[in-house]
Amino acid sequence: MSDEAEVGQRLRLDALDRLAGPGRAWAGPAVDPRALRVGIVHLGIGAFHRAHQAVFTELAAAATGRDDWGITGVTQRSASVREQLMPQDGLYTVLERGADVASLRVVGSVREVVFGGGEPAAVVDRIADPAVRLVTLTVTEKGYRRDGTGGLDRSDPEVVADLAGRPPRTAIGQLVRGLQRRHAQSGAPVTVLPCDNLSDNGQVLRGLVHDFVDALPSAQAAGFADWIASSVRFPSCMVDRIVPATTEQDRADVRRVLGLEDRGVVVAEPFSQWVVEDDFAADRPAWERAGAVLTADVAGWEAVKLRMLNASHSLLAYLGALAGYDTIAAALSDDRLSAAAEALMVEDVTPTLRVPDGLDLTDYRRQVLTRFANPALRHRTVQVAMDGSQKLPVRLLGTVRDRLSAGAVPRHAALAVAAWMVYVSQGRDVRGRELPLDDPMADRLQAAAAAADGEPHRLVESLLRIPEIFGADLPEHDGFRAVLVDHVAVLLKG
Repeated sequence: MSDEAEVGQRLRLDALDRLAGPGRAWAGPAVDPRALRVGIVHLGIGAFHRAHQAVFTELAAAATGRDDWGITGVTQRSASVREQLMPQDGLYTVLERGADVASLRVVGSVREVVFGGGEPAAVVDRIADPAVRLVTLTVTEKGYRRDGTGGLDRSDPEVVADLAGRPPRTAIGQLVRGLQRRHAQSGAPVTVLPCDNLSDNGQVLRGLVHDFVDALPSAQAAGFADWIASSVRFPSCMVDRIVPATTEQDRADVRRVLGLEDRGVVVAEPFSQWVVEDDFAADRPAWERAGAVLTADVAGWEAVKLRMLNASHSLLAYLGALAGYDTIAAALSDDRLSAAAEALMVEDVTPTLRVPDGLDLTDYRRQVLTRFANPALRHRTVQVAMDGSQKLPVRLLGTVRDRLSAGAVPRHAALAVAAWMVYVSQGRDVRGRELPLDDPMADRLQAAAAAADGEPHRLVESLLRIPEIFGADLPEHDGFRAVLVDHVAVLLKG
């Protein structure tokens, strides 16, 4: 096949137009992508954003007839998403896989993709554009570059370089430099909405922005912090949708149904939830028309999701990977692991929660397990196991601290932590297959584990003494440490 013929088979607006008509087995864009003007800059345009916020935004635009909520996406670490989407006029498909059925939607809300690593000045320009009223983020927990206290890690070489004035490459650096230019050029108000799994993520991001501003030379910072206080809002939000890594089979399935090649396919479960704090500096999409919850109280929803869904997800990932299960659904088919996940939610997590109005916690727990058991998703255990040093504090250790302060030792939450420790230490499953340690602290974790030489007490002591993860309090709790040692000893035996 010639290059021209191959390009002719690729998903694009003109190719999509030729396929439109009755009887098609897929849904086209809910709005005309050609008519969309950019009103949102999104930092971290990975699969999750494209399967979640971009879909909500397109449906909201369609419900209201608005044409000014197109998205400029910024890819942070590589140009791959740009290379996937820009030859396709920004189009991509969301393949929803339920237990018994799959559906296909073409999404057109992304109008531009910028590679932040190669075009940092363009990122700053887009954030400064007064037509942009929202900057959203999904950069993962580690993308916020926090230190052990939760503030901006000013010792991080990338942060240091951004503060020194190079074209910014970190998400915080890009955001602040864009806001700085916006302040100087137009002063137009803007809302910055983080969509990562961090407790109180809006306030976390506000603090990191101010940490960066405080580190600037006084001549650069003059009046800037006051403008941020008056003209920038940082609402919190809670997002939920399982978005596993796309496989070649997924791409082949889309090609068969759509009749075009899509190199930007994302896969998702049918379920999708978004709870957003209703605190905006300027206009926003009518996301509630697409099913989002706009509220003054995100914290309750956020705690339920982080402590029940995300924590049990991590427990199944580490226990499942060690036991040789490739996917979360396969891990959940093991009665022991299923019972551990449910016990974590019932016995350890539930007593710590303030349940928001309108949420039935029992139904929520059942729904979590049903979603995890969906075999069509093929959500890999090692994918969920990534970045454990960043995820444990927000998913599990809040529950641990709350239960310890109530005089109870949370055995099931401790089991999840112990499984992470053994995952770090062993690096192999029961079949002898390698388990990748994809973590920003990987070298330090492996060194700490190696020093333990496979002895349970020493392994727990060594990893528990990493303050960036466990703080100063948890290593001193004898009961918690003893339970960890018991669990680790059992897991090390396989």
